[in-house]
Amino acid sequence: MPRLRNFHFAALLMLEFFSIAPSRSQSAAPVRYRMIALAEAGNGLHQGFVDAALEFLEKTGAKEGFAVDYIRTTDPITDDYLAQHKLFVQLNYPPYRWTPVAEAAFKKAMELGTIGYIGFHHATLLGKFDGFEMSPFFYDFMGRIQFKSYIPEFATGTVHVEAPKHPVMKGLPKSFVIENDEWYTYDRSPRPNVHVLANVDEGSYQPAREVKMGDHPVVWSNEHYKARNVYFQFGHHGELLGNANFQELFLNAIHWAAE
Repeated sequence: MPRLRNFHFAALLMLEFFSIAPSRSQSAAPVRYRMIALAEAGNGLHQGFVDAALEFLEKTGAKEGFAVDYIRTTDPITDDYLAQHKLFVQLNYPPYRWTPVAEAAFKKAMELGTIGYIGFHHATLLGKFDGFEMSPFFYDFMGRIQFKSYIPEFATGTVHVEAPKHPVMKGLPKSFVIENDEWYTYDRSPRPNVHVLANVDEGSYQPAREVKMGDHPVVWSNEHYKARNVYFQFGHHGELLGNANFQELFLNAIHWAAE
């Protein structure tokens, strides 16, 4: 009898397992391609955004058929590694502290258009930081700008779409609000060197702030590089993923850049 009870117990466990497992596998679409998500580990300033963005990517990937390889340093990045992926997402990693091999492979991929690119916020921290010189490649790739300042107390701002026909802006209203972000400023506008998709109205800041740069692009693409690429200046807080317009932008960027 004890052996029979054990058999029944094991059978019940198996039934319970198989009643749950199919629902997980059935909801996941077959993986059609892989993407890289690069973000520093343990950076408390932006960790909330990274965590929320990774959750968004994993849920979206399960529906749409892509998988995310999360890396915390640039050590894995080589020509071969990039060739295994269709999209590179720089969630939270500066344009310095890249290994020479990684930067050379990434530059080559952008020039040849072998992988798409989405960059957020910290990707334009251009200048001399943490003992590193500014990368000439990232300086050019990001529109020949240098980081100047930011709004440490944060501000809510109104973003105006400049290129409504661009695929990244598909379905977005003419203007939308981004809440409580840091809003970087630079030594000059990147406009002469990139295709500006949207700008922030500095006069709309709530509360009003003194850190301004005049012409203030916040979404752009560098069309001098063959790769489909887009940069979003916002991306400080995890709450941003709760903004429906930002989710639409992120999803549009994935669809466009991964084609």
